[in-house]
Amino acid sequence: MNRKGQIALLLALLLMLLCACTSSNAGPAEPAEEPAQPEEKTEPAQAEEMLLTDMIGREISVAPGSYKRVVCIGAGALRMYSYIGDASLLCGVEDIDNLSLAERPKMFDGVARPYMLAYGETFKTLPSCGVGGPNAQAAEAEKILACEPDIVISEYEDVEKEDALQKQLGVPVITLRSGAKAVFDDAFKDTLKLLGTVFGREERAAEIVAFIDKEAAEISARTAKVADADRKSVYICGLGNWGTTNHLMTAENFVSFQVANVRSAVTGLGAPGIQAIEKEKFEAIGKDMDIMIIDAAAVKNIKPLFAQDNAMFNSSKAWNEGEVYLQMAYNAYYTNYEIVLANTWFIAKTVYPELFADIDMTRKTNEITRVFLGKDLADGIFSAAAGFGGYQKIDTKTFFY
Repeated sequence: MNRKGQIALLLALLLMLLCACTSSNAGPAEPAEEPAQPEEKTEPAQAEEMLLTDMIGREISVAPGSYKRVVCIGAGALRMYSYIGDASLLCGVEDIDNLSLAERPKMFDGVARPYMLAYGETFKTLPSCGVGGPNAQAAEAEKILACEPDIVISEYEDVEKEDALQKQLGVPVITLRSGAKAVFDDAFKDTLKLLGTVFGREERAAEIVAFIDKEAAEISARTAKVADADRKSVYICGLGNWGTTNHLMTAENFVSFQVANVRSAVTGLGAPGIQAIEKEKFEAIGKDMDIMIIDAAAVKNIKPLFAQDNAMFNSSKAWNEGEVYLQMAYNAYYTNYEIVLANTWFIAKTVYPELFADIDMTRKTNEITRVFLGKDLADGIFSAAAGFGGYQKIDTKTFFY
């Protein structure tokens, strides 16, 4: 082999050696990519249970915000739930609140119930959890069980019966209470807060409570500085609770009068609350009666009495001077709390017109129902049979004829 051949062979050997070294330093081949593993599904966190005390002192274990099937029983329970809770969670409704039924208690149908105006179409789709109404004085456990609730909101204020019902149903039974001062009562506000806790809607409850307090404070502040000598004497009548009412049913300590600093024409009754006075007492206070306010629910009862004796109001200065006004009926399967608040504004505006000239009752009523139920409901309230078109001054020469 000549010299050039030797050199070429040497270069070839060097090249082969270099390639072998490069291959050995390259490291192991990349492994094939493994298929992705499915993510493990995590169960939603269970609501933490807590003990709370309901409005009649019963201690109950609840899981706030966890409830998906709700039943409300007893006078006012569904109404108060409607202020706070989600209507879509209802799985049963009392017959009195289901307008699609031919057979049901109908004694309150002429009076507007704002919660019915707001959610009546939803209620029509639900099965019965009981008859309801003032004649239903006990829960109907079998009907409630058929609705399969996971919680029951009740207005049957009897500890033993509520404990027995809870044991029979196997779900929490939360009892509510509102108090004698209606929308202004601390018990009513505490009931809203209780519902807020149970259903995880504390902010919603706080919003309504703050609104009530603000409204009451404003009404009181506007009227607080009126001198006693300038306060008119006002008679409220047609008030009722669980029964018939007429022009003799009144109250000395009517809560709206207290909030609006109104002087009651009725004194010396000796007992609080709504009650009937004697015809003689009505006649005796008539000469000092500057203003008469009639609750609209009583019109149907007063009208036939007036037809028998159209002189029945002749002793009333307010009647003779045409100072008679109509407030909206607020009792219909217990209290319409938002209407009580609207009525208080109307009473204040009626007694102190110069201090409330800026208040339009349709706008104010809609503002209140928006806060309580999320909807403008003034038209529905005023157009009910016992609404007579809304807040008004009565023409005493024609109204009862």
